[in-house]
Order: sequence, then structure tokens, then C-alpha cells
Amino acid sequence: EVQLVESGGGLVQAGGSLRLSCAASGLTLDDYVIGWFRQVPGKEREGISCISSSENSTYYADSVKGRFTISSDNAKNTVYLQMNSLKPEDTAVYYCATDLILCGLDPYDYDYWGQGTQVTVSS
Repeated sequence: EVQLVESGGGLVQAGGSLRLSCAASGLTLDDYVIGWFRQVPGKEREGISCISSSENSTYYADSVKGRFTISSDNAKNTVYLQMNSLKPEDTAVYYCATDLILCGLDPYDYDYWGQGTQVTVSS
């Protein structure tokens, strides 16, 4: 059974940093793409980054490019999202998701989701 567990969210001041973790089980990161998404109440889920070991590729949404970095530790089956220079508009629930697909940011392409972790950036 594929399971994803996010951690690392919290409250941070604008300009600060957080590192989110997505611990995966029931799959191998050698084969599965991991995507990071975020959602604010009343808005659609936004894809922000993905990583594919098989493609050796990463991808970022323009809204986070240059500030966020995605990485993976395949030995630990864990993907990280390092978030720097955080802004109040980064406040959201952050989710990781996975599937046997090409790296992409469309949430409808992913079938397996974690429970989410709250990130709040104060001004």
C-alpha cells in the first residue's frame, strides 16, 4: 500500500525558511514521481514542484522558482522541499503526492496523497 506522510510545517516569519519532508512507503522513489502541492481554502490545489529519479529531473512553478528546492534521499524513501525567502502568500496546506507518471504539476495526474502539513508565514 502506497502511503505518504508530510512533516515539517509550522509558523515562520516572512523571509524565513522551512524544510518539508515527505516520507514514502509502499513504493520506491526510483520509479515514482513525487510532487509537492499547496492549497488555500477556497482555491484550487496548486502544483509547485516535482522530482523524478528515473528522469533525473525536477520542475518548479514560477511562483516558487529560485526560492524552493526539491530533493530526494532514495535510501530513506524521503523527498524534501526546502523553502527559503518565504512570503505570506506561501501560507497554505502543503501536500506531497505520487504516481507512476512523468514529472508534472497537474494534481489530477496523481492518485496517492499525503494528509498535508500547514505552513503559515507571518508578515
